Formats: sequence, C-alpha cells, structure tokens
Amino acid sequence: MAKDEPQDPAASRLIDEKIESLANWRGAMLARMRGLIREADPDVVEEVKWRGVPVWSHGGIMCTGETYKSVVKLTFMKGASLEDPAGLFNSSLEGNARRAIDIREGEAIDAEAFKALIREAVALNAARPKSGSRRETDF
Repeated sequence: MAKDEPQDPAASRLIDEKIESLANWRGAMLARMRGLIREADPDVVEEVKWRGVPVWSHGGIMCTGETYKSVVKLTFMKGASLEDPAGLFNSSLEGNARRAIDIREGEAIDAEAFKALIREAVALNAARPKSGSRRETDF
C-alpha cells in the first residue's frame, strides 16, 4: 500500500456489505472483479465515494465499481489513456478520459486482460505528477 494512501478498513467493510446486499449475479460479479483488482495490485486502496460507490485507488483513482439493474460497470478514470488490446472497454468510449466495462449477466471477462488494465492504470497514476506538483519543465 502506498504510504500516502492508508487503507480504510471501514471502506472495505462497506464494499463487503454492498456485495452481500446484491444477492444475485451482480454481487458475485462485483466480488469477482474486486478479487481480480486485488490480485493485480495487492497495494490497492479501497474507498467508498458518491453515495456508496466502491472505488479502487493507487496513487489516484484507478476504477469504480457501480451496479445497475442489468450491468456491473467498472469505470476507469483514465481509461482513454490505457492500451486495451483485448477490447474490454465497451462503454463510455466517446469521452476524452474515462472508459468503462459493462458486464451483463452471464458474460465472461478475460481475467488476465482485466488485471493487465489494472496494472497499467497503476503505472499511469505513478507516472503522472500529482496536481500542484512541479515538473522539471516548469523550472
């Protein structure tokens, strides 16, 4: 875990409760995707924002996990900057920054390709200066 991002056990518990409250395929899918995120980045920080939305961060937000009636949506905040050779992104494709993966009941997800996206999102967050920080070119 990054030193500047302490893990909040309360946030992890809230995500557990959210998953348990979805006593159908959406809870199982959200739990699976959460597990893949943790496998890809053992230092991931779990947060809950925006009225209970699970958020996974490492040096900045990587992705969110929202549940709707017919989809589990994983939105990558900087998805437009990520390589997606497996073509997992299938939603929010028109924006300049975000990209999302909508998973419907019965759909499979390429676990290795998803974990590669997570690792790439971590690397992208690490490569970008924090807001307010100065780059070498600023001097």
